[in-house]
Amino acid sequence: MGTRRVVTHRLRAAAIAVCALALGQTGCAVAPPLDNPLTVRRTEIENPVLVSPGQPTAESYREVFEKVIEVLDDYFELQTPNPYEGRVTTKPRVAPGYEQFWKAGNPDARQRLFATFQSVRQIATVEIRAGDRGGYLVYVVVEKELEDVPRPARATVGNAVFQESPTVDRQLEVVSPETATNRSWFKVGRDYAFEQEILRRIRQCK
Repeated sequence: MGTRRVVTHRLRAAAIAVCALALGQTGCAVAPPLDNPLTVRRTEIENPVLVSPGQPTAESYREVFEKVIEVLDDYFELQTPNPYEGRVTTKPRVAPGYEQFWKAGNPDARQRLFATFQSVRQIATVEIRAGDRGGYLVYVVVEKELEDVPRPARATVGNAVFQESPTVDRQLEVVSPETATNRSWFKVGRDYAFEQEILRRIRQCK
């Protein structure tokens, strides 16, 4: 009986140690990172989203406009923003796949996997309008485009990508005008998961 109690006590102590180690490793990461490409159930944010509630002023509009630029600039290269137009557009960029896991911009696991094997690019447009009851309505649209070629640049069969070249093709994020003229793209819909990520960050504007 004494030996059994000792073993039981040791097993409990080991279990507590494992749990403590697991909790210690997670630290403050209770919520996933902004661009964690995992399937996470989150409350959907309305699009457009209402930010900076209250009576619209020049100062509050400037804060919202600068917040939009700040968020988009983390993912895209921007067209020249015009605050008087209330619209911010971006230049197209090649969507990162899992081979570029350190780059943000594909929060949905399926979209990220798709971009790993296909040539996909994203273009964002954000419109800012005064709300009917105060504040500003921010509308975000992220369109996806697929390269129109018989065999996309990232298309592979099995492990062919490792057999054809020593490294994975890593293209520049921003598609230059010279490159765009030699490549044809067609729209394949909107990236709603990416829109939600951008809306979530813009909504934090105070």
